[in-house]
Formats: sequence, C-alpha cells, structure tokens
Amino acid sequence: MFNFKKFTPMRAAATLAAITLATVSLTGCAPAGDATPTEVTIATHDSAVFTKEVIAEFKAQTGITIKQIKAGDTGAMTNKLVLTKDSPIADAVYGIDNTFSGVAIENGIIDGELAAVNFGDVCFNYDKAWFANNEQPAPTSIKDLTKPAFKGLTVLSNPTTSSPGLAFLATTVEVFGESGWEQYWTALKANDVKIAAGWEDAYFTEFSGSSGKGDYPIVLSYSSSPAFEVRDSGEYAGESQTEAILDGCFRQTEYVGVLKNAKNPAAAKKLADFMLTEAFQKTLADNMYVYPILATIELPKAWADFAPAATKPVGATLDIAKNRKTWLDKWSEIFAVN
Repeated sequence: MFNFKKFTPMRAAATLAAITLATVSLTGCAPAGDATPTEVTIATHDSAVFTKEVIAEFKAQTGITIKQIKAGDTGAMTNKLVLTKDSPIADAVYGIDNTFSGVAIENGIIDGELAAVNFGDVCFNYDKAWFANNEQPAPTSIKDLTKPAFKGLTVLSNPTTSSPGLAFLATTVEVFGESGWEQYWTALKANDVKIAAGWEDAYFTEFSGSSGKGDYPIVLSYSSSPAFEVRDSGEYAGESQTEAILDGCFRQTEYVGVLKNAKNPAAAKKLADFMLTEAFQKTLADNMYVYPILATIELPKAWADFAPAATKPVGATLDIAKNRKTWLDKWSEIFAVN
C-alpha cells in the first residue's frame, strides 16, 4: 500500500496471465435503492490517489461524484470494514490485496467479487548513497539482513496491519519453510530490525533514501520505488538514489469491490467498473507507482531503468487465508506484540 505523490509501487506485462485470473467482473447485486445517486463513497488505504481528472471523467460519464475515505494501511482498513460491515462507512473499497482478501471474504464484506486493479512486487530497497558514504557493500538478498554487517540498518512495516509487512512475512514462510521462518524473524529481531506501523511510516519517515531522510538505509517497499527517487541534481542526477533487492519479492495484487450493505451499490458498481478502464488505469503508474492491470497501458520511461519487476516472485502457492492467523500469532510472540 502506497502513494507516490508521495509515492506508491507495482508491475505489469509478462506476469499478466497470472494476474488476469484474479480479474473478474463485478457481479454483485444492486438493489434498487440508489436509482439516481449523485455521490459514491469509496474506502481506500492511505496511499490511494484519485486525480482531479479521474474524478471529473467519472462524473462526466455517470453524473456521480467520487468521495474518498482514507482508512489507514491495508490491514487497518480491512479490519475497519469488517467491524462496520452491518453499516459500512463506504459503498466500495479499493486497496484490499491478496494478503488481506481472505479476511474480506471470510467476513462477508464484499457484495459479489473482488476485481484486480493493479499489482507490484514487495521488495527491500536500499539507499545507495548511504552505503557508498559508509564504504559498505549493500545487501543482495533477504538472507543478508540478519548478518552483523547490517545490524540496526533495516526498517519494515508491521505485518498485523500492513499489507507489505504481511507480504514479507509470507515471503519468509516460502523462502525459509515452516521449519525455518521463525528462526529468521528471531535473527532479524536480534539484528535490531525496526518495525514501523505502516508502509508510509517506514518509507517516508524512517528510510534514509527518501523524503524523510531517516536513520535506516534499508526499507521494505516495492521494486518500482526507485523510479520515484531519481534525482534532478547532485551525485545521483539522472539516476535513482535507491535500488531494489530483487531477491525474495512477493507479487502483490490490489482489488476493488462493492461493499455488502452499501447505501449506493449501483453507483459503487459503476465506479468499480470505471477503475478497470483506460481512463483510470493510465493514472496508476504516475500517481501511485503501481503497475496497471491492463497490459495496454504505456508505462513511464523511467520505469524501464529504475522499476524492474522481480523475475522470480514468491508467494503464489501459499494459502495465506488459511495460515494468516497462525503466522501472525507466531510473529507476535517473537516481537511480543499483544
């Protein structure tokens, strides 16, 4: 979850076939209570962006105004929607991803199906300037992060509330196996990894390579994040100050859906369908740094150089919905989170 107005990340092309399987038309029922709606409310994670042009285009097409409610990171947003499902805070939701979709489905908060809107690779990024200035080799693998050389250098987001955090937790399960992932996290903790509340806190406040100029030169983010860090001047003029570690990346997909018990389900259905059209899809890369689900959308030129996708993403075979609670309970025991 993300915004690169502040920034946000994700990818498209060769992997589209796999993602397309998750893209389904929204078939939720639309009760006749909103025959002439003038406004539709959509709940999103904090990084989602609806540009003025998108809002104007949707209104021109439908006569309906978009109202956006930012409801925290993906996990916090999903949990809030579960708690308010009998009287939802919005008509639609955007930003539930494949790490939290099981929560939405289990609790019956979606009317119909979720439809894939965009995707990307959750990867670690590092600050090239920090490592150059400290004359220290940068990490090349997630296995490096437990080594003494990287003690106290890494920040990542809490998997109990953050979708990138949960994505990385799932990554460690696949990479290290059921018998080894807890040992890896214990070693990370011993190596003074910092756990931030959410992705924005980790990236924009704690990370040294972005606007926050924090103390941590390694951060959990996305493979496309470095495209946002291309500098106009200085030592890194014309190139990115950061680089993604393309080892151990999790392919993340974000969805849109109509909320059950929505006041304006027909309007929500129109908005969900609109978000799968070129008018919305073409805004994703520039405004949220995510890869659009439509393969026909042209990506920014800088992405070819600075936003590579992982060639071997992990996580596709994991049953996150079945195992999420067990993984999180064990993770919380390691970090003593109540």
